[in-house]
Amino acid sequence: MSEFQLPVSLKQRIGSKEAFHYRIVPKAGSNGHVVLLTDSADLTSLETELKVVLEFPFTLEVSSKELINSFLSANYRESIGGRALTLGDQDFLEQLLTSAQEFGSSDIHIEPYESFGRIRFRLDGNLKTQYEVPLTKYPELVNQIKIKADLDISQKRISQDGRISINEGNKNYDLRVSTMPTLYGEKVVLRILQRNSEAADLKDLGFSREELATYLEAIKDPNGIILISGPTGSGKTTTLYGTLKKLNEERSNIVTIEDPIEYTLEGINQVQLKEDIGFDFPKALRTFLRQDPDIIMVGEIRDEKTANMAIKAALTGHLVLSTIHTNSAWATISRLIDMGVPSYLLAGTLSLSVAQRLVRKLCPKCKQPHSVTSKDVPREFDLNTITASYKAVGCEHCYYTGYKGRIAVYEVLPIDEELELSIRDNQLQIDEYLERKEIKTLKSNALRLVNAGVTSIDEVYALLKSHQ
Repeated sequence: MSEFQLPVSLKQRIGSKEAFHYRIVPKAGSNGHVVLLTDSADLTSLETELKVVLEFPFTLEVSSKELINSFLSANYRESIGGRALTLGDQDFLEQLLTSAQEFGSSDIHIEPYESFGRIRFRLDGNLKTQYEVPLTKYPELVNQIKIKADLDISQKRISQDGRISINEGNKNYDLRVSTMPTLYGEKVVLRILQRNSEAADLKDLGFSREELATYLEAIKDPNGIILISGPTGSGKTTTLYGTLKKLNEERSNIVTIEDPIEYTLEGINQVQLKEDIGFDFPKALRTFLRQDPDIIMVGEIRDEKTANMAIKAALTGHLVLSTIHTNSAWATISRLIDMGVPSYLLAGTLSLSVAQRLVRKLCPKCKQPHSVTSKDVPREFDLNTITASYKAVGCEHCYYTGYKGRIAVYEVLPIDEELELSIRDNQLQIDEYLERKEIKTLKSNALRLVNAGVTSIDEVYALLKSHQ
């Protein structure tokens, strides 16, 4: 997959539009001189035009159409940019943000090192270096971001947080800005938050038919708590917004408290958390209960106060949706009890516990069958449970990553009378129950996706190590 990847310092000499328009790829460079591969039949005309467009000396070298296509697909996106990005340009930051948007990046990492700075995009959950910048220009970029985010440019020894709103033409989105002092300077992370975005439909996220039916039945209840668990970046917020979209009706008063507000949904009252002035989750929940709500969404249950306020809201006849950081649907119960939530209250209010993870989907154009051996799976894993397996290869359709898009792996656990009794009595070993009720765990659903050729063993390795 890395056969056609160009070094970042070389790739950024040519912009995407230039690369595709002239069908040129930088092959090598030294002392400012660059060798450009091309499949053009008229080298004389191409060279004449490029001398006007490019600002560095170059030599053209003829290559095949197939090879040029492979290099272009692996290193550039056809719709991005008009020219190569050069730090110091007045519109560098604007072009950088446009590039990240069109790549489908969720985060931009801008970080300094001893001899250079680099800019990485998070694509499908993985970070990939897109640009390198000289350290002499690095502070200029950081200050430009801090000014737009209304941060103190003179303060470089403490972390700062801010927000940038982009409203230009059809570009309407927000950036959550976080700065942090490191050994060689300030690192900046920009989280791209889409506004006025259509939330994903629940049926498209990764639920099996049975799990979706169970989930939809649970959210019909007028009261109770539904919790979504998983680590950061596992798609919990997307599941919550898909749920709110499903529940968003004129007859319902829906209020949310979030940090940050990642998407806006018309018809829903969304509130931004502001802990610096004392407006935290518990205080917001107390306010919500005086606002005649039907459905309350709490961005995250972080502590005992928030958990107990959520329980109180459910007990007084509200449907509460929230997230929590645990490893499985059942581990959520242990976590809440450890927080100090009385088990008898939890048993009476928790309606459904869901755990989820995100895995990359194999590119359907280039995935290939793969024979799995004991070296590919965790120790003591039963190889007989794998009926089919595919590996990532890489092609122009997936930009030579081998993967295209992501899908959620779910574990959906409805709390019935038997589990209520187990929670009330603090009997938290339910392996036999899960097997008897045929509840699909994260492990079993990950294995289902492998056997269906949706994802690879490498992507779900951690889930296959689970004991459940």
